[in-house]
Amino acid sequence: MVEKEVEKNIEALLEERREFEAPEEFAANANANEASIYDDAAADPEAFWASQAERLDWFEPWDTVLEQDPPFHKWFTGGKLNASHNCLDRHLDSNGDRVAYHWVGEPGETKDVTYKDLHEEVCRLANSLKDLGIAKGDRVAIYMPMIPELPAAMLACARIGAPHSVVFGGFSAESLRDRINDAAAKVLITADGSYRKGNVVPLKANADEALQDTPSVEKVVVVARTGEDVSMTEGRDLVYSEVVEAASPDCPAEPMDAEDMLYILYTSGTTGKPKGIVHTTGGYLTGVSSTHNLIFDIKPDTDVYWCAADIGWVTGHSYIVYGPLANGCTSVLYEGAPDHPDKDRWWSIVEQYGVTILYTAPTAIRSCMKWGTDFPAKHDLSSLRLLGSVGEPINPEAWIWYQEFIGAGKAPVVDTWWQTETGQICISPLPGITTLKPGSATKAFPGVFADVVDEAGEAVGRGGGGYLVLRKPVPAMFRTIFGDEKRYVETYFEKFGNDTYFPGDGAKLDDDGYFWLLGRVDDVMNIAGHRISTYEVESALVDHKSVAEAAVVGRVDPKEGETIVAFVTPKEDKEGDDALMEELREHVAKVIGKLARPHSIVFTEDLPKTRSGKIMRRLLRDVATGQELGDVSTLQNAPILEEIKAKAESQQGDDE
Repeated sequence: MVEKEVEKNIEALLEERREFEAPEEFAANANANEASIYDDAAADPEAFWASQAERLDWFEPWDTVLEQDPPFHKWFTGGKLNASHNCLDRHLDSNGDRVAYHWVGEPGETKDVTYKDLHEEVCRLANSLKDLGIAKGDRVAIYMPMIPELPAAMLACARIGAPHSVVFGGFSAESLRDRINDAAAKVLITADGSYRKGNVVPLKANADEALQDTPSVEKVVVVARTGEDVSMTEGRDLVYSEVVEAASPDCPAEPMDAEDMLYILYTSGTTGKPKGIVHTTGGYLTGVSSTHNLIFDIKPDTDVYWCAADIGWVTGHSYIVYGPLANGCTSVLYEGAPDHPDKDRWWSIVEQYGVTILYTAPTAIRSCMKWGTDFPAKHDLSSLRLLGSVGEPINPEAWIWYQEFIGAGKAPVVDTWWQTETGQICISPLPGITTLKPGSATKAFPGVFADVVDEAGEAVGRGGGGYLVLRKPVPAMFRTIFGDEKRYVETYFEKFGNDTYFPGDGAKLDDDGYFWLLGRVDDVMNIAGHRISTYEVESALVDHKSVAEAAVVGRVDPKEGETIVAFVTPKEDKEGDDALMEELREHVAKVIGKLARPHSIVFTEDLPKTRSGKIMRRLLRDVATGQELGDVSTLQNAPILEEIKAKAESQQGDDE
């Protein structure tokens, strides 16, 4: 009896009752405003993706839309195009003076970069790379801050057919070294440093340390961002501005086969060795330009779009660089943190540039919730007409707060699910035609065949939960792991067979067939024989009026098997005391069931996060279990861990 009651309550958490339709005017003018797009794409997915590919410029047409030899696939074989040409050249005649990026530096500098400006910079840098000996197929590593030279470097590589490997500027020297060596990069493009919350991050010093053991690197090109005095190795290191100014602004784009490699992007792996995710040209550009156009309802003539991610992650590759530029729109490019010099920095930028579309992470939204509504209320945010969420499942209450206090209660919120590996958004509303449910990514994008299956790989159907899978590849999907085909097959296809891609996430389908993402399947706790996802308990905690943010992990217990430890950040006007602790335990018991009630709650001013905004639950698990802390090099707020650890140790003996 108890088991059935608990299961019923756990299911009830995700039965979100609130629904939102798009405003009538928005729906009437949406890029996707006919529901038949789903049925048409399902009936003939190759025809759908071909129609999306036709939005691009092709030097030569393709012979075949999709070739499959599972788990391998090729898109638009025989076709030739160039990503840099599609992002720049084809816009010059009609929209060359349009702003590609409103750039905002953290210290306060601003710069508008037009498509003509960016095109010239890219051509000059591409010629410089050729002068340095870079040829088609050679890899170039990029380790830079969020400055206009970063997308320019990526597009310069694409222009000459040299795959780039962007390494996030928050990574350590060791991480940079490993990625350079795995890709065997011949040139590194970096900067003297970058700004983060008023401090200078020593990128060049990190690069110099990494370069002590990177035999493939022949030249290093250094952008002067901070003006700090840095070491320059004679014969190897070159000043970016000097090499670019000396180069010709005329550089024809190299015709690339659709399946030629565009870039490698490294993502963490369970073995500790990063996986080099390989994306190719034609399918990738088709996928990101299509999803960017339809999901964000892009109107290039009027929209100012802002993806507040870092280009060092796939979100930045797809939805700061390649998608927006392929669609010829104007974007915001911001270098710094959302709370520097104060917690209204984002909202001042939205107001200054009249941002119409904002795409950010649930973690950032919850941080803004914690800071309160006074900061966004200081600014005119009425230009915003669409909001997006990316990176992890968004809690229903964070969704509601985002729409109400940032979107004035009218802007549709498109919650998106995808990965580094998929390259493009795979599950998301189409804002003009999809009824929205707070906390749900809703439906698979047209032409995407997503499903939820059980342990045997059988579809669970509506109302069921299990493993999220993709039954067919999408155009932007990665082709392999660089230099490790065996790992590609074993990691993603071993569980359900070569025809079924398993991304490692759990999901549930509601009675309407909407997807509710539950996070990584390894973020599932076994509580008294019941499988409960960390997301479910976190959502219940954030649902409480006093909670801004929460992270939950499981801790092995000799009696119970596993118990729940919650790390909770109260809203700024609330105090994390014993009374609130008991209130939260009872709240979770009411929303989910008594078995889901946290055994221990640690109140903290912040949670350990990467600079991309993801909560590092792995480190919280180390804290909860008393283990030595793992690698903290990617954290933006490492000191908070010691505070959390001290509080957790003082509560080890708490009873439920």
